Amino acid sequence: MAPVNSPESDAVSHASPAAAAGAPHIETPVAYDAILLAGFGGPEGQEDVIPFLRNVTRGRGIPDERLEEVAHHYRAFGGISPINAQNRSLKAALEAELAARAIDLPVYWGNRNWAPYLEDAVAEAAGNGHTSLIAFATSAYSSFSSCRQYREDFSRVLDGTEYDGVVTIDKIRPFFDHPGFVQAFVEGVDDAVRARLDEGIAAEAIHVLFSTHSIPTADAQRSGPRDVDWGEGGAYAAQHEAVAAWVMEQVARLTPAAADVPWELVYQSRSGPPTQPWLEPDVCDVISELPQRGRSAVVVVPVGFMSDHMEVLWDLDTEAKEAADEAGLLFARTPTPGVSPAFVAGIVDLVQERLEGRPAGERAHVTGLGPWYDVCRPGCCENIRAGFKPAAAGLAP
Repeated sequence: MAPVNSPESDAVSHASPAAAAGAPHIETPVAYDAILLAGFGGPEGQEDVIPFLRNVTRGRGIPDERLEEVAHHYRAFGGISPINAQNRSLKAALEAELAARAIDLPVYWGNRNWAPYLEDAVAEAAGNGHTSLIAFATSAYSSFSSCRQYREDFSRVLDGTEYDGVVTIDKIRPFFDHPGFVQAFVEGVDDAVRARLDEGIAAEAIHVLFSTHSIPTADAQRSGPRDVDWGEGGAYAAQHEAVAAWVMEQVARLTPAAADVPWELVYQSRSGPPTQPWLEPDVCDVISELPQRGRSAVVVVPVGFMSDHMEVLWDLDTEAKEAADEAGLLFARTPTPGVSPAFVAGIVDLVQERLEGRPAGERAHVTGLGPWYDVCRPGCCENIRAGFKPAAAGLAP
């Protein structure tokens, strides 16, 4: 990764003293007294679906009729997103791992878009005397929606409130290439590819699609620090490409015949007006073309996702599988990290590196892009439609 400027004169708002100066990696121990598990949120009943979607799209003026077009994904599952239950399980797993390591940090859980809200979690933490928080956002990559928007919400929850100047929130670095996160993808791809090879399907006839959430192209181009040329898709695409390449290298080591299996990065869950460019190609479009490319089996890897929430259950397990069935392809979807022991241990490792002030050169990562920054750099992950809003855990633009 190219060097990134670290202007020491620019303060980081709502930060611990160690992070306030804005160095890319904080190598000074910080005595955090709690963990903030920051989630996206999801409805937990049919009556919650439209209010939840209003929260997700707030400020965009989208009428309820348009929201109902998306709501049918949730309606098909009884109006219940699995994401809240998954975060409850993750919270419990983190608490167990912390206890096993004798790390005395309570975990507070708050969402951006549905109860329990981040405001509730911060109020609960502060009420218990916990004011130095280290946040884990449930998204691994760098972009506006997967990183900066969380940081803006941290700032919004604190700005001008009774907690302003009292509570600090630092954020764990984007963990896209932490070994605890990527292990599930290696194991899943290896299992799926070996199963097809054992069925007599040639390696060249198996196609691996690494799928992640599409975002507007303009947002992708602004993801990551501005003084590094990341290419057309910004840091967001570069991070996914690097992880996918590494996963396939590991699979080839485990199963040498898999070295001849083709793969590519694809996108899913596009929204927004058709006139707005989003990252492509779409996963279902690629699946429909695979027979013409000599493929008879497809393995879909939800590399952009931490758990089996709606974008995985609907867009992959339902729509992508239907596309594969229509194309006459054998279909397999690999697991997400979820609450696997490796991933839960990895999250605690990420907390521990900040508790210890672990030097960047000693931090776990599997690609040449890592370890990513503790403090987001100036201009990182701008939302081109709304511009920059105040954001914690990063330097001002």
